[in-house]
Amino acid sequence: MNEISNIQQGGTPNDGEVRDSLPHHIEAEQQLLGAILTNNDVFDRVASIINAGHFYEPVHARIWDIAASRISKNALASPVTLKAFMEDDEGLKELGGPAYLARLAGAAISSFAARDYAQMIYDLAIRRELIQLGQDIAAKAQKVDISSEPKEQIVEAEQALYKLGEAGQTESGFQSFLKAVTEAVQVANAAYQREGGMAGISTGLSDMDAKLGGLHPSDLLILAGRPSMGKTSLATNIAFNVAKAYKKGIRPDGTEGAISGGVVGFFSLEMSAEQLAGRILAEASEISSHKIRQGDMDEGEFRRFVQAAKDLESCPLFIDDTPALPISQLAARARRLKRTHGLDVLIIDYLQLCRGMAENRVNEIAEISMGMKAIAKELNIPVIALSQLSRQVESRDDKRPQLSDLRESGSIEQDADVVMFVFREEYYKEREKPGDHELDRMAAWQDEMSNLHGKAEVIIGKQRHGPIGTVELSFEAQFTRFGNLVKAWQQGQNDGV
Repeated sequence: MNEISNIQQGGTPNDGEVRDSLPHHIEAEQQLLGAILTNNDVFDRVASIINAGHFYEPVHARIWDIAASRISKNALASPVTLKAFMEDDEGLKELGGPAYLARLAGAAISSFAARDYAQMIYDLAIRRELIQLGQDIAAKAQKVDISSEPKEQIVEAEQALYKLGEAGQTESGFQSFLKAVTEAVQVANAAYQREGGMAGISTGLSDMDAKLGGLHPSDLLILAGRPSMGKTSLATNIAFNVAKAYKKGIRPDGTEGAISGGVVGFFSLEMSAEQLAGRILAEASEISSHKIRQGDMDEGEFRRFVQAAKDLESCPLFIDDTPALPISQLAARARRLKRTHGLDVLIIDYLQLCRGMAENRVNEIAEISMGMKAIAKELNIPVIALSQLSRQVESRDDKRPQLSDLRESGSIEQDADVVMFVFREEYYKEREKPGDHELDRMAAWQDEMSNLHGKAEVIIGKQRHGPIGTVELSFEAQFTRFGNLVKAWQQGQNDGV
């Protein structure tokens, strides 16, 4: 213990006093490390609870890192094997050199108590982080700075607390390539276990899933289109499909969460929650949304409507219809939802209705799109943000949208992992109807309308991790529902059944 107390006196006396006053338990750290060095099997029991960052003594953190690295390679981690890696460690020299490793092994606890000691070390580390966070919040609040508004400080504090609650630490910093590679292999393994299906969450639309590989964590997906193309309808369809498929269980990595579907958060900045629910009910009950609004239903339809509402009660779909939300508030509410109910997919309808802090519109949109990408990465969920397109689409002969049509800022295209456009040629063709006296043109128009009826395209204009291209979907306007389009060869199979 004398060796430890000597290194704690580094820096000014005040620094030492402040550091010593923080919650810690040097003996618990020594005895846990000793148990690992005498029995490497102990490491597997405690590795899910603590990591190197939870140790108060920096030398103990380095010992843990080296031992963990050797154990992960099925190599022995003992005082003798660690000595070669730590002979030049200045901190260890101050503690007595390699002899300190032997003393750790001599102070080992029995293996059955290891998890209790690990939990104690973890709890003390969190307390230290909380104290540091509280001091940072207090210091920032005392400093009256015009560039730092109290509302912003509250959001920052909530964000820091959320990170602490989720990960046990306020900063992740650099991570080793080994850890990153391991996570990449786990994602690939998840896709392989589904027989090459996908690693992400299913949208419920098989052709779209085949193109995207599902909805991937930390991705920002932009779903853009001109008014009346069906952006909101497609977003609500995906939200309903994901929430309806939700099943909770133990994931391959051992954590508890969604093993199918997911919990969906829907920020409806344009429509009220009631209107959005009406759309979802129209799809679920297969009753025209117009009939639902007018109350023009027969008894059978009304029973079906009520049954659909009952079935949807248990769906984990949460709607926030607060208008003109600042991006910082949107992020705070998403964190709160994940903390209280869980959150697997976030949908925002639509991007241009959010607010930022920048003075001009282009910079504001850039701030909003960067903020949405930050939410996706921080909460490790896919974020689907709807976006309007500029009017220049209408002036072209070919009305199919492209990346340059995204309104107000090129940053949307830069920040997004996927950019998709909803396009229904039927909408434009309908407005080209010739006069009744133009019989030849009317016949040709009717043929074209017949081919286009009930069809929609989702054009993937950008995909960071996959191919671009077009996905064809069916669209039933009366139910505001997109679905999988039956191909000609599939139609032939169905007819033969």
